[in-house]
Order: sequence, then structure tokens, then C-alpha cells
Amino acid sequence: MSDILAMPRRARALMFPLLIVASPFNSLSLHERPPAVTVVTGRVTDEGGQPVAAAVISIDGRSRTAATAASGRYSIEATRTRDGESVTMWARRAGFRATSVAVALQGDTVRMDLTLTSLLAPKSESAADAVANAVTEMRRTLGSPALGQVVATPGIAPSKRANAPLMADRRDPSGIRRAPRDSGNTESYDTIDENPFRSPRVAPLSTFSADVDRASYANVRRFLKQGALPPRDAVRIEELVNYFPYGDPSPAMGDAPLRIATELAAAPWNSRHDLLRISLRARDVDMRRAPASNLVFLIDVSGSMFGPGRLPLVKQSLSMLVNELREEDRVAIVVYAGQAGLVLPSTPGSDKQRILAALDGLEAGGSTAGGAGIRLAYDVAKHHFIAGGNNRVILCTDGDFNVGQSSDGELVRLIEDRRREGSYLTILGFGMGNYKDSKMEKLAGAGNGNYAYIDDLLEARKMLVKEMGGTLLTVAKDVKLQVEFNPSRVQAYRLLGYEDRLLRDEDFANDAKDAGDIGAGHTVTALYEIVRAGTELDVKLPPAPDLRYQRPRDGGSSGNELLHVALRYKAPDGETSKLMTHPVGTERMRPSEAMRFASAVAGFGMLLRSSPNAGTLTWPDVLTLARGARGSDEDGYRADFISLAETAAALARTRDVSRRPDR
Repeated sequence: MSDILAMPRRARALMFPLLIVASPFNSLSLHERPPAVTVVTGRVTDEGGQPVAAAVISIDGRSRTAATAASGRYSIEATRTRDGESVTMWARRAGFRATSVAVALQGDTVRMDLTLTSLLAPKSESAADAVANAVTEMRRTLGSPALGQVVATPGIAPSKRANAPLMADRRDPSGIRRAPRDSGNTESYDTIDENPFRSPRVAPLSTFSADVDRASYANVRRFLKQGALPPRDAVRIEELVNYFPYGDPSPAMGDAPLRIATELAAAPWNSRHDLLRISLRARDVDMRRAPASNLVFLIDVSGSMFGPGRLPLVKQSLSMLVNELREEDRVAIVVYAGQAGLVLPSTPGSDKQRILAALDGLEAGGSTAGGAGIRLAYDVAKHHFIAGGNNRVILCTDGDFNVGQSSDGELVRLIEDRRREGSYLTILGFGMGNYKDSKMEKLAGAGNGNYAYIDDLLEARKMLVKEMGGTLLTVAKDVKLQVEFNPSRVQAYRLLGYEDRLLRDEDFANDAKDAGDIGAGHTVTALYEIVRAGTELDVKLPPAPDLRYQRPRDGGSSGNELLHVALRYKAPDGETSKLMTHPVGTERMRPSEAMRFASAVAGFGMLLRSSPNAGTLTWPDVLTLARGARGSDEDGYRADFISLAETAAALARTRDVSRRPDR
């Protein structure tokens, strides 16, 4: 093995596929090697050295853009045809003079810090005008055609090209410009029928699986950074809300691994309605003392993973995780394209050089036999199973399976069978244009795992380093929530989001029914909008007959309760669920910072979805709520959200201006 590692990178890359029965890397010849990728990273600051958030970073001749975080940090990928190739990089932000700098693309990573000079905006220009003008300038400078440009890739079918068309001037009935679904864009999302208001007279129980997937947020961010609003069905409100930590206290030592907290306040979009926030906070785990991990990296190296934002980003992301592993942890690498094969047998986490060399040698090409890859990865995990440890397959893909066992039903059954053996599944989504969100969400749910979308290295660091415990270590499985509404106090309610995680009421106490899983340190947040009894009903409820036996309860022990929250969960290795309960009274409280920010994120999602339940909510309302609840924001996640909301507001404002009669 040491002789192989001593070989040049190209020779080493050719050696690894020989471990596969038939090489999947046959669609790109030796003379059609994909261009190398350099990641340019750094900070953007003003003249006083203060970080500049939400600055747009672009490179001349490249369609990819990036935005700076609250700390001013950014990272952007650029292909290079040779080491030392010189390109021009730009930084732009409303209120600052655009700045350019020459960058030599040398090696895997280049550090480049930039300084922006502040401009004194005209007094007549409002903040909204400044954002709208910045978006307009970004479009003019970058050029809309470049964002949707098709780049022919040898050996890859048109529908799987690396830079398939992502955007076109397509509008929904409200006039909002959204990403298209045409012959060049094969991204797929399951249809979401938004939860309606329901009456507790006919449906007193609301039951759902408590999951903490956050893929929708990063995917929505990708669309907005490229200057288009996402498809409605790409916006899952619960995943937007659950992307953020809210500072809820963790369970006390020795108690259950989850802690329930609730708060009740006025709904920002309708002051006559209540908004209930239910929080489940998982126990933190020191990963240095966590059980040993038996990980299998299952990597899609098919033709659809060719190009920036795909396989190069996969390799860089997993390298971050490798650097966090301990000696007792183990990693194997399985790849799949035309066929599946073992590239790296299970290797101790202390042998980082060997693991990183195997990652570095991977290249993209061929069709996509996803089912065969998943089966082989689980076989490897089973062979090296660690009793009491964290046994997990980490699948990195765009979800575009098209060879062999690829139907959703077959793959779900396969993953469910292996889940029962104790091996879980985490899915990291990559790419654009042919991204299969609907398939990956199903598979992650079947595998007792989580699902994230990686759009840049900052997101990879969040998922795989900062939140490593939550991503890789399950502390409670089959977590279900059931809320019972008191019909004497509530006349209507609706659950915000979780449309594809609803359960039958009778499944709550059924331990054979699979449900969501929560990782160490994670928070699950659920929001309910409530119309109290005695309030003028301003929402539509389906007609319901008078029931003979169900009657609103008056007085008694539950008379002052608005609702009752019940939670069931299992230990990671358990088969019998445990029950926790939490009654909620009728008193409204002054909304906390966490409640205000969660409300802003939910409102952001409703406006992106053009929700009929958004009430009087406007983009300025969302921004006011979010800015007022930013808090300490040490990691800059909330500041990044505010910049995204500004971009969405500007896109909507640009749409409205373009539709004025005088235009």
C-alpha cells in the first residue's frame, strides 16, 4: 500500500478502481480528465477591518458565486486548466465600491482577503432600494445567461451535464420568478400540500415524526445566491426552522436524553392567533469520549458528479471529517458508478494519510448504480460492526440513480432491513440541475439517519465538524410527537411544516412504527398556529357534522389547559419506547428571542411558498423580526439568514417594480 501511495496522483487514481471487478471510470478517457479545482477562501472586511457580511464573491468567466458569512468569511471553487492560472475575482456589496483582485489558482486552496471601500449612499435611497440595486448590479455584472449556461462534457449525457441549466425566466401565478423544471433541469422535489387548519372537534390529535433534517435551508440558500427564488416544493418550513440553534437548555445529567420546552405568544402574521413553539433539546455528548465509530463513506463517482460543487466538494468535505477522527474510529470507502467497488478497506482513524490519499484519488465518470453501492457499503459496515458503537454509512450523492436497483421502494426496503441490523444512514446531497431531493429524503428517513445539502465548505464544516455529534451520533430514535388540543379552548389549529412526516394517531404508541431520530446536541422545533375558542373564526375549516359523543370539556383538571404535548422515544439500541408529557396553559407570554427568530424563519418560508396562511406578513416584517432577534449569533448563522431574507425581499421588490404600469 505504501508503494501505491508513493505513486503520482494520476497513477494512484487509476490503481484504486482496479479493486473493482469492472472499472466504473470508463466514460472519461485519459485525455478527457476533468479540470482541477482550487478553493479560494478568505475574509472580506471594510476599511476599519470590520467584517462585511453578504458580500457577493464572483470570478470572471465562472458561473459560480458565493456570499460572505457574518464573520466576512467566504469560500468559492474555481476550475483551473493549469497550476498558477490567473483569474480575476470580484467582491460586491450594496453600499461599497466593487473591488477586484488577481488570484493565481495554485494547488487545492488559495487564501485571498479583500477590503471593500464604503460609499455614502444618496439620502433618497432606502435600505430596500440599496439591496434591490445590489441584486440588479449583480445580475448585470455576472450576466443571467452565464448562470444557466450549458457546458458540454465529454462522455456525459446532456441531462447529466455538470452545468445543466438551472434558471430561466419562469414565473408562478403570483409573478415570482423561480427556478425552472425543463428538459435541461431534472431536479425533483415531492409535492407539498400545506397543512390546513383543523378543528379539534373532529381531529383533536396531531401526530408527527420529529426529524431534524436541514437540507432544505442550504438548498434554498443555493437558489437565492444564484438570483432566483426556489421552487415551492423545495421549501420545507420545518427544515428551515430546524437549521438554527435556539439556546434551549439541555436535559439535566441522568435524565432522559431529550427535554421538552414550550412557549405561547401572538402570531406575528395574525395577532388574533396564537403561535406555539415546541422545542425538543437533545443531550450534548463530548465526541472525544463518544462510542467508537465504524463509518463507510459511500461516494457517487458517476458522470453526474463531475464538476465543481460535486465530487471535488465531496472530497474536501469528507477530508474535514477525517481530520476529526480518533484512533478507535474506522473508515472504509465504497464508490459506485457503472458498478460498485471497495476503494479503501476499513482503516483506523489514526491513519489519516491513507484515508485522505484514497479520497484524493477519486474521479467522476460513468452511469449510476446506486443500489449496488448501498448494498456493498452496508456489507462493509456489517463486517466491521462495533457493538455499542456508531455504525453508519455516509452517502454522498446528487441522488441520480439510474442503473440497477434504483426505485425508491426497493432502496427503502433495503435500507430498512439494514437499519434493523444496527447500521444507520446519513445522506449528504451535492450538485444542482439534476439534484434528486425527493429520493434522498426518503432514503435518509428509512435509514434512521439525517439528510443535509452541502452547498459550500462552510456548510460542510457546520455539518461534519461543528455539529459532528448531531450528524453522526444518535441519542434518541423513533421520536414521535402527539399534541392533543382542548376543544373547549381551541377552535382551530395548524402545524407549520412536517407535511411529509405526519403519522396516524394510532401509530404514536405503536413501537413497530419507525419515526425520526435525533442526534447529540440537536434541537427539534415545531410551530403550531392556534385560533382560540371565542375568537372570530377567520380561517376556513372543512364542514363537520355535529358529533353525538364528542363534546367540548368544561372545567375539570384540564379546563385551564390549551393543549397537551406527548413525546415517545427509544434509546438508540432499544425497542421499547418511553413516554414524556407536557401540558400547556392558556397564558400568552412575551415572545422570547428564540420565538421571534423562529417566527421570522417560518414567515420567510411561508412567503417563499406564497402560502395562503401568511396573513398580513410582508418581507419587511420578516426582516424586522429577524434583525430584532439576532442575539449574540457567535457562528453568524442568523446574520446569514438576514442576508438571505434581504436577497429574497429584493427579488420580490424587483418583480413588483417590473410589473408597474409605467414600465
